[in-house]
Amino acid sequence: MKILIIYGTIEGQTRKIARYMEDVLQEAKHAVVISNATEDPPSPNNFDMVLIGSSIHLHKYNSAIKHYVMEHVDELNKKPSAFFSVCMAVASNIPEEHEEVAKIASDFLEQTGWKTNTVWHWAGALRYTQYDYFKKLTMRMIAKKQGGATDTSKDHEYTDWDKVKTSVLDFVQ
Repeated sequence: MKILIIYGTIEGQTRKIARYMEDVLQEAKHAVVISNATEDPPSPNNFDMVLIGSSIHLHKYNSAIKHYVMEHVDELNKKPSAFFSVCMAVASNIPEEHEEVAKIASDFLEQTGWKTNTVWHWAGALRYTQYDYFKKLTMRMIAKKQGGATDTSKDHEYTDWDKVKTSVLDFVQ
């Protein structure tokens, strides 16, 4: 199959997940094209399947992803497609956090008109070493509330790579 992966990222974890998906699909002998939504991504027209992902920041998805989906929604609604949402709240033990992530995704799909039946929610990463002082303090406070890592001297990754692999391979079957 010929598969297109489009992603939007701020800190790089969504790109890392998209690249991992690319590797998994190529190992399974699929032809894969991957593109950042901000770098003139290809149209989905010539692909059998499309996977689109974005991180959530300030309760919103990447604006380039929203623009891409809205521009290509008719084609996306004609073929198998999946949306992968990346957010630290997925790693939380607080049920309301998971509900909020699901609502943000649902609202995004409604706003864009995209009718995908497949939405994956994956935990991201805390990139403390990349944050400025104020963001580091804010993210540490949020992580503490959610039971996450608060050691700001290093980064912490929460993505369940086995779940990503299984989800993607099951979807292409």
